[in-house]
Amino acid sequence: MNRKDVKSKHAEGVTFDTHLIANPTNPKEWIVFFKKDAGRSYFLVDDNEEVESFGHLDDLIAELRDLGLKTAEIHF
Repeated sequence: MNRKDVKSKHAEGVTFDTHLIANPTNPKEWIVFFKKDAGRSYFLVDDNEEVESFGHLDDLIAELRDLGLKTAEIHF
């Protein structure tokens, strides 16, 4: 799910369980995993539909705030 979709769904009142997890291909990076009802799940992706990764957790948290998300679960 790209940033625009996350913001629009959030504005519509759609809620997600947001999880910050280590990138399986590079454990020094973080990725965002959204869980939705009915077993659906999404990753935060860029404009090229590639999974976004963040080298610093602080940058990722700033990104989540910009998206309007208020809670997230961090998995180490």
